[in-house]
Amino acid sequence: MALTERQQKWFASVQASLERDTGKSLDEWVAIARTCPETRPKARADWLREHHGLGINRASHVLSVAFPSGEGWDQPDKLRAALWTDSASLKILEAVAAAVGALPDVVTGQRKGFTAFSRKVQFAAVRPLKGGLAVLGLALTPDADPRLDPPKNESWSERLKAKLVLDFPEQVDERVAELLRQAWERS
Repeated sequence: MALTERQQKWFASVQASLERDTGKSLDEWVAIARTCPETRPKARADWLREHHGLGINRASHVLSVAFPSGEGWDQPDKLRAALWTDSASLKILEAVAAAVGALPDVVTGQRKGFTAFSRKVQFAAVRPLKGGLAVLGLALTPDADPRLDPPKNESWSERLKAKLVLDFPEQVDERVAELLRQAWERS
């Protein structure tokens, strides 16, 4: 699993506090989750929150055990293959990953909807867009570069305050590498 030390501690705390705070073990919550009449993941999480008072993080953890998809954080290659299906977008991801690879102590984490780059905390993420494009999110403010825009409704970390739509891998130039380095320094 590609998680930073901080993320590993957070997941462990969610697991450890579940029984203490709810009075039910993970196995008991899994049994409850399997009685859910919903079939979609978000609807199942909403059901656990509404009917059982389980918070979103704990609900997600319980559901990942109750309904393993085979495409979880512990299966980054499967997640990446499922997300990056367009070869043009994949080339942009590879260019970003190469630029990030020049930075020390980077953890690459694959999520269902994006590829994340962290040191202690997430400093960048990239996700594919239709038409062979990709969008890069950065832990910078949009005024760091005239090409950056504020993000709208992105699923990645709220720390990523700027985004850049990339049309081609060649756009991951020295300036983008410098923006990645600046965001990395803040993480």
